[in-house]
Amino acid sequence: MHVYIAGGTGAIGTRLIPQLVERGHMVTATTTNPAKTAGLEKLGANPVVVDGLDSAAVGESVARAEPDVVVHQMTSLAGRLDPKHFDRSFAVTNRLRTEGLDHLLAAAHASGVPHVVAQSFTGWPNIRSGGWVKDEEDPLDPEPPQAQRESLAAIRYLEENVRKADGTVLRYGGFYGDADNPMLPVVRKRRFPLVGGGTGYMSWVHLDDAASATVLALEQQARGVFNIVDDEPAPASEWLPYLAECVGAKPPLQLPVWMARLAAGDVAVSMLTRTRGSSNARAKRELGWELRWPSWRQGFRRGLAGAGR
Repeated sequence: MHVYIAGGTGAIGTRLIPQLVERGHMVTATTTNPAKTAGLEKLGANPVVVDGLDSAAVGESVARAEPDVVVHQMTSLAGRLDPKHFDRSFAVTNRLRTEGLDHLLAAAHASGVPHVVAQSFTGWPNIRSGGWVKDEEDPLDPEPPQAQRESLAAIRYLEENVRKADGTVLRYGGFYGDADNPMLPVVRKRRFPLVGGGTGYMSWVHLDDAASATVLALEQQARGVFNIVDDEPAPASEWLPYLAECVGAKPPLQLPVWMARLAAGDVAVSMLTRTRGSSNARAKRELGWELRWPSWRQGFRRGLAGAGR
């Protein structure tokens, strides 16, 4: 296939391109930064400089590439997340998930591209009531914290419109495997505390495993929504102290809910006490996905890409 990846220099794009090339596919990958085109070429892709929020440029780029599938991997998540102003931290990403998606869907339709795949996220968008592990049939959270509402609305918009286009939504879990992950220095400095009982769940996925699932979804032209996470959703009380140990840090501090709310806001408290994990059963069953790192317990210990002590 000829795969057009919008957002080729992101965390997934840089892992996805080599896997596609190794399997014999042609890749066109976009970046907004001309300085990154050499890196894309080194990975085996044909680089194109495109602003995903420029509808004319996106349309022209897709038309020139004439791909078999368009993949939306565009985000703007560099730097540290401010949980008190969550939507502000995600403002550009939210535009890419709405306006950027519209431009890609229009370009794909105009060029006769039959399949669109888009990156979404699973974890905090899940409904925060009922059982602690959700699948693709469970609803998204109808009442997120105030500071997270715009970001959840953007995810909802992306998923609804990709499904209307008979495309594929890949809900990735929390990424790890990148030594430059901005969370790791925070954990090392003990600035990532356990809140309350640490009951909020997280579903993790190693970047290489996330890319391999994406390759399968592309090759099989799968349709619908898939949670791309590992086999072991877990509460913060389990994974956070273990992560600290794996990166050579002291155990995380523990804060009562009231203090964490004052320091970091409602989003941080909700994510660390109420967020639900996600099941990967559908992706494993329908895509035949096999994970190199089926649990964060193995992955944090051996798959952190030099991010340890």
